[in-house]
Amino acid sequence: MTEERARAVLSAALPPYRAGTAEARLLALGENAVFAVDSLSLVVRISRDLEVWDRAARELRIADWLAREGLPAVRPDRRFGPEQPLPFAGHLVTYWQRLPDPVRPAGPRDLAELLRMVHALPDPPASPPADPPADPAPLPLPRRDLLGGIERWLRLAGDAIDPADAAYLRARRDDFATAVEELTPRLTPGPIHGDALPRNVHIGPDGPVLVDLETFSHDLREHDLVVMALSRDRYGLGAEAYDAFAAEYGWDVREWPGCEVLRGARETASCAWVAQHAPANPAAHAEFTRRIASLREDDPTVRWHTF
Repeated sequence: MTEERARAVLSAALPPYRAGTAEARLLALGENAVFAVDSLSLVVRISRDLEVWDRAARELRIADWLAREGLPAVRPDRRFGPEQPLPFAGHLVTYWQRLPDPVRPAGPRDLAELLRMVHALPDPPASPPADPPADPAPLPLPRRDLLGGIERWLRLAGDAIDPADAAYLRARRDDFATAVEELTPRLTPGPIHGDALPRNVHIGPDGPVLVDLETFSHDLREHDLVVMALSRDRYGLGAEAYDAFAAEYGWDVREWPGCEVLRGARETASCAWVAQHAPANPAAHAEFTRRIASLREDDPTVRWHTF
């Protein structure tokens, strides 16, 4: 999805406010296009296609659940329709309250603080209560399907990548899927964020707020901690920053024997994720080439670039 296409969908999704969409700021263009419409105190997320309907609908319900639990996280904006997501021209749109301007960038300690809160949450109701209260509808959280998007991302990559590389990633996916199922966790499984990075934390005047809830799951808590270990090893996060994260959380996941398995699974998914952008973006193609070569050569020292 290009920015031009995303802006056309944005205009259709806010028909009474089209004048304001011209000033909309593009915040992200990845799995979703994310725009801030400052004049409406609104953030609009636009999916690449309609295949993620269930995930988008669940993300809205998760935000409502987190609000009931008192966890600082983004909240849906219901001004543009109580029933969301809404389809527009082959894309899904969800509306979110715009957060105040950040007072500073989020860091590893901020992320660890929020993860401790997430990991202390009780499970949401997975089935209707016998005597339903005013709100909580059933909200069964899925497993963290870390590898589940690989087939779709490779399909979107098409001819832009070598078929042999696609086959290699599929085989690697299958091997790690088996290995992950055999892990013995150190922490008690439960609710997790699923994509725990500082970029998914917003530091407002009242402190850190969790954003991007679409990968919220019920699974090994270690999933949320391995992300930062991989950031240290692959993306250049400094040792001091990583140590601050582990200290704030209270445990270093690298002490766990299963860390390498979850790290390898996430590397596989991250490599395939970049592949989907390769057809239209030369920088993404170059980054995919770097990543797939480092996996094939089993070289963990190759620096990956964020994308």
